Amino acid sequence: MGKGVAVVVGGSVAGLACAHAVAGAGWDVVVLEKAAAPAAGGGTGAGLGLDAQSMETLARWIPGWGLDAATLPLAVDLSRATDSETKAARTLARDDNFNFRAAHWGDLHRRLHEALPPAVTVLWGHQFLSFEAPDDARGVVATARVLRTGETVDVTGDLLVAADGSTSSIRRRFLPDLKLRYSGYCAWRGVFDFAGKESSDTMIGMRRAYPDLGSCLYFDLAYKTHAVLYELARSRLNWLWYINGPEPKLTGASVTMEATDAMVARMRDEAERVWCPELARLIRETAAPFVNVIYDADPLPRLSWAGGRVVLVGDAAHPTTPHGLRSTNMSVVDASALGRCLAKWDTELTPARALAEYEAARLPVVAAQVMHARRLGRIKQGLPVDGEAEGFDVRMATAEDALQLRQSTMPFFGGAPTADDGGL
Repeated sequence: MGKGVAVVVGGSVAGLACAHAVAGAGWDVVVLEKAAAPAAGGGTGAGLGLDAQSMETLARWIPGWGLDAATLPLAVDLSRATDSETKAARTLARDDNFNFRAAHWGDLHRRLHEALPPAVTVLWGHQFLSFEAPDDARGVVATARVLRTGETVDVTGDLLVAADGSTSSIRRRFLPDLKLRYSGYCAWRGVFDFAGKESSDTMIGMRRAYPDLGSCLYFDLAYKTHAVLYELARSRLNWLWYINGPEPKLTGASVTMEATDAMVARMRDEAERVWCPELARLIRETAAPFVNVIYDADPLPRLSWAGGRVVLVGDAAHPTTPHGLRSTNMSVVDASALGRCLAKWDTELTPARALAEYEAARLPVVAAQVMHARRLGRIKQGLPVDGEAEGFDVRMATAEDALQLRQSTMPFFGGAPTADDGGL
């Protein structure tokens, strides 16, 4: 029997990262996840960038991960301007010391799941419904619906870890007035599988137009829009294209929107107008592109609640725009910091103090990174920032102007402090 039982709500990357960290602190962990099974590592999800701090942490949780086989280097951060009329590109800013790795969400999720320690139980197909933290008891009780049978079950623990994403129902319980903030743009996303097609005209053109693929994070900026491109392991290219527009109407809790055939057709035609022929062709040939509506939220006042019995992690704690590649990296460091604090629960620290240390370590970091990511996205989309009347205009940007596009401007870019780094 461990130090206590932690109930983790959400079995995505953030939830499984917490399971690793909390189990490593000597706790038993129960994860509630509505998906019927873990990711298979194939086409599920899309690409993500992992910084050096996250890679070091993940290597501890996933022994023998096979870094070189599972990820590709993102050694270069390159921003380029595209002239939509001539299709010519020019370099705006280049950083040859980026030191990230490119991973596929499905690959990372599968590996995190396969490496879970024995102290972790994942209840797949369990949809979280509600929780109670009675004033006269130490623990928490989470209620979930078993989707296969329709029955409801209660899971009792000493701590509830909310890893239930940017639309977190647990966060809403404590902060009912906190609303997600629409960024002003949406992202088309896709993963192009070129296995067996390396010698195709599409890939020959892409290698010519993007010669550093396999080691570079490309940002192509056109007037009031930008696209992201990088290579993933196992012959895949990950791309995103951000488009300004009014907030779409969403149904349910997901921020991913199913695209109709007509929407996809219009998007592909617009890509021909905006981007170089090689990128437009890649977009046209990508199967099943989808839309993420981009939200964030103002920084939260706290991360722990109910007298040290409920704690927020990942996107539940800091909904953020994708700029700066922070979401997964913040989740991994959240989990690591939480594990370090919980290792001292009931030995050196009370429950409330343990979570207060976690909050003190993480809240200043995630607040700064969320706000910087918001600003960076608005700059790249040509939207006004800092009260200015006009936004960044890539057509007239100078080399000095372009320095603000570099990912290394992100606060704590070199690594965030965790709970035992002497900063508390």
